[in-house]
Amino acid sequence: MDSDLLADGPADRLVRVARTATGDSLRSVTYFTRSDYDQLYLRDDLEQDADLMSFIGHEWHDFKNTRNAYQNSELGTYRHTIRVFENGFLLRITTDRDGVFVTTDGLTMQDFEAVANAVTTVLEDRTE
Repeated sequence: MDSDLLADGPADRLVRVARTATGDSLRSVTYFTRSDYDQLYLRDDLEQDADLMSFIGHEWHDFKNTRNAYQNSELGTYRHTIRVFENGFLLRITTDRDGVFVTTDGLTMQDFEAVANAVTTVLEDRTE
């Protein structure tokens, strides 16, 4: 899928690193900003019917609240969020200006860490 928000190189790398870390468990990859999104990948057996704009609104709100709530926690710096649903998982990796949702079937914590680290690297390494 082409991205209007992200250059082709970083968009392709986001999908590639997510696919590498998750294998056939990858359901979707969505790049988003505070006001828009591009679904970069959607597995063939899934319908393109999710209300992604609502997800983005909730996730930005949660991101701000989470960062503020745990700012001085002895747990350390906030890194990413994993949400568990009946039919899969949503991994949210967010910077101050953009983020990525990766949805998957079941993964291990090590797999989620690998995806989060790879996505974070792509987001940090882009040149725009």
